[in-house]
Amino acid sequence: MLSDKFMWGAAMAANQCEGAYLEDGKGLSIMDMMPSAEYGRWDMLYHPEKYLYEKLGFYPSHEAIDFYHRYREDIALLAEMGIHTFRTSISWPRIFPGGDDKEPNEKGLEFYDRLFDECHRYGIEPLVTLCHFDTPYAMVEKYGGWRDRRAIDAYCRYCETVLKRYKGKVKYWITFNEINMITHIPFIGGGVLVEQDSNKNQTIYQAAHHQLVASAMVTKMAHEIDAENQVGCMLAAGSFYPFSCHPDDVMASVEKNHENYLFIDVQSRGAYPGYAKRLFEEKGVSLDIREGEEELLRENTVDYIAFSYYSSRLIGTSEEAKKNVADGNAVTTLRNPYLDITAWGRQIDPVGLRITMNDLYDRYQKPLFIVENGLGCEDIPEADGSICDDYRIDYTREHIIQMKEAIRDGVECMGYLPWGTIDLISAGGGEMKKRYGFIYVDRDNEGKGTLERRKKKSFGWYQKVIASNGENLD
Repeated sequence: MLSDKFMWGAAMAANQCEGAYLEDGKGLSIMDMMPSAEYGRWDMLYHPEKYLYEKLGFYPSHEAIDFYHRYREDIALLAEMGIHTFRTSISWPRIFPGGDDKEPNEKGLEFYDRLFDECHRYGIEPLVTLCHFDTPYAMVEKYGGWRDRRAIDAYCRYCETVLKRYKGKVKYWITFNEINMITHIPFIGGGVLVEQDSNKNQTIYQAAHHQLVASAMVTKMAHEIDAENQVGCMLAAGSFYPFSCHPDDVMASVEKNHENYLFIDVQSRGAYPGYAKRLFEEKGVSLDIREGEEELLRENTVDYIAFSYYSSRLIGTSEEAKKNVADGNAVTTLRNPYLDITAWGRQIDPVGLRITMNDLYDRYQKPLFIVENGLGCEDIPEADGSICDDYRIDYTREHIIQMKEAIRDGVECMGYLPWGTIDLISAGGGEMKKRYGFIYVDRDNEGKGTLERRKKKSFGWYQKVIASNGENLD
């Protein structure tokens, strides 16, 4: 039996759902500069410099699913589903269009006042990510994003503004979405352009250090502003398995997991781990750590570990093993022959969620919070408009079963928030075709459609799961 305090919910992100990209004083976000897949978005994830300075067709985030204007309808649907917790993010450039403006944009603040009030009207607890892949683009132009220490002060000013404004309305916070992704896609993770850098690793890890310092400062600030605040870090999780039992493969998996856990080690344990010294030496990284920063990190660790889980990963050292690579959605992984795989390259591994949860809890001994998990696939409506997404029900059921097994293992888990509970644009390709939701949005990859919301079969299924506190999974 799950605790009666277990939080069932839904998860979305401002840059993937709000739209209204320049409305009411909002500034450009880095995601507003990302065109759709047809115009180079996939390549832009890794080589943004090639695309930033020209207009490239359709930009999905500019209107997205128009949550900015339709949030009341959407929150009502989530309430009908019975969710307890709604994870969303605040768009930093909606509050500070230039990133470091002297004064915040009042219209942006008012929007989130209305959104959080609407949540509370239905008894829904907001969980807010302060920076979900939407560093203001102005910060890229002025400072090179998070490569510059001035980003710390700008971010802290923004965070102080919203922490004070929404005191009493929001008590669960995440400082950075999937902070480890800055090492894989640095432009999305922190507005960092590295194409021309002679030592890309130095730039990336220094930018990440700036985010870690900022996270500790905001964790301290949040606790001082409201003692009820709970602040989490967030990992793009999924344990690396060794391709074989050969010791070289096992050691390779240890090293890849170290790279994955590095930043969470700092945020949860308060210091760079012992293995960081060798990792940095081998990558040619020498961090500029200023006076007082080590103490700051040590004294301001997070309250819980939030994470996304979509798939496990696989690493091998032999040339034969390396031939079979799967598209791991920004994280390179080998193809696991024991797992099914989606059209978008994610390998389906429910047991991997249990493994990952045990790994994380054994490592940190802090409450875990599953704030993203879901199946991205194409949904084809029936002739009558209904969407029979049994495949999504099966995926979610199997992951919930394994989550419950992890809890039986002794893992403390605060809740389960499926990703993209309302269809939204994907972060990777900017597609609507790749859908995660229990609620269908009439929108296609070219931005056409009525934006009508319709319940999928999974809507009623998840509604029963919540009502039974996870007991009814049929």
